[in-house]
Amino acid sequence: MNPLPQKKYSSRILKIAFPAIAGLSSQMIVSIIDTAMVGRLDNSEISLAAMGLGVLATWTLTSFFSSLATGTHILVARRYGQGKHTAVGIVLNNSLVLSFVLGVLFGVLGYFFAYDAIVLFSSDDNVALAAGQYIKYRSLGLPFFLLGVSYRGFFYGIGHTKIFMFSAILMYIVNIVFNYFLIFGTAGFPKMGLGGAGLAASIGMAVGLLFFVIVTFLPDYRKKYRYYQVLAIGLDYIKPIVRISLPVSFQNILILLGFLVFVAIAGIFGIAEQAATQVVISALFLSFMPCFGFGIATQTLVGNELGNNEPEEAYRYGIETAKIGTIFTIFVGILFFLIPDFILRVITPNETVISVARPLLLMAGAAQIAYGSGIILANALQAAGATLYVMFLEIITHWVIFLPLAYVLGVQFGIQGAWMALPVYIVSYTTMAYLKFRSRTWTALKV
Repeated sequence: MNPLPQKKYSSRILKIAFPAIAGLSSQMIVSIIDTAMVGRLDNSEISLAAMGLGVLATWTLTSFFSSLATGTHILVARRYGQGKHTAVGIVLNNSLVLSFVLGVLFGVLGYFFAYDAIVLFSSDDNVALAAGQYIKYRSLGLPFFLLGVSYRGFFYGIGHTKIFMFSAILMYIVNIVFNYFLIFGTAGFPKMGLGGAGLAASIGMAVGLLFFVIVTFLPDYRKKYRYYQVLAIGLDYIKPIVRISLPVSFQNILILLGFLVFVAIAGIFGIAEQAATQVVISALFLSFMPCFGFGIATQTLVGNELGNNEPEEAYRYGIETAKIGTIFTIFVGILFFLIPDFILRVITPNETVISVARPLLLMAGAAQIAYGSGIILANALQAAGATLYVMFLEIITHWVIFLPLAYVLGVQFGIQGAWMALPVYIVSYTTMAYLKFRSRTWTALKV
């Protein structure tokens, strides 16, 4: 097999992937800016440690429900490949109803019970209090976020990832501006610290949703997919979305809850070690977010080709995208090794945290090279409907291998020992995803 991507496939992959990567990368940039701003508050070690817990906790919640984008994406891509445009609009309508109900319910719960939940993961009361404020105000944006997730899955499925890109860029520009106002209390706004970062994120989500809604009223979309004309809402339409999305929900929450536990393990060794762990996780978005963009392209193309009854083409798109993703992660790994201090200082000026984080970043930089292809192949399997397999893959590699090994090695060798478990997890995950994908058994699944 040729290790280099083939032009026949790569041009179409990149056309869909680049806007998705740009949109997701804007999220990565905002995450780094968030951390950089919070890292400049008084008592930055406490703020950074709280940021780590707060971000991972909210991502655990939002990722559980953002799988609605995956379920919507997979169904839309398959129906689009079959040429059933009205069915595409029906999928969107039912996804929106589900998102609204879940967003309001869990947004209210997150707002009122943030501190009670996060205190279980922190051994320091000040860290838990600050993290609780972040989660409380971030929960206000959950309904906007989930409705945006449904629209995102629709545009992914028809291959129009540019719409997501524009929405994401607008949303995160608003987020950054209000970060500055609300974290530090400038331009007449109250100084809210970490809580301000959460509220700014919620404001950005509302603006991003408004952009999606405006675009869907454009005639080219509205007339073709008829989502505002054919209001077919019911369990028969919602069940397939839930059936595909639920394993992805559990997979997402297992990943992020697992990293939340990993940050908690790091806290055993001290606040500086916990803060350093958060900084390195933020830096890893340089690799992970663009790879998720390649995964989005894979889901669209694999779904379209399976809908068009071309399983061999679906297989080839998965392999070719994995090649491109690996080239990218090699490049990121080189950056981590050549300029580690520059990357870390973008996130925090705290020299104590940087000194702890430096060897961890080098370790993570080597490990993430294998992760890109694992993410992409797992997305290809999900596009075919093998979401249960990918969920069990995450359970085995993350919870049976990664976390127990991180704790054991951490007890033996400290924070660097805990991070030694990351390469073992990544290699195991990618190997198992590749073996399943190569088997081609997924090409016969129906969605």
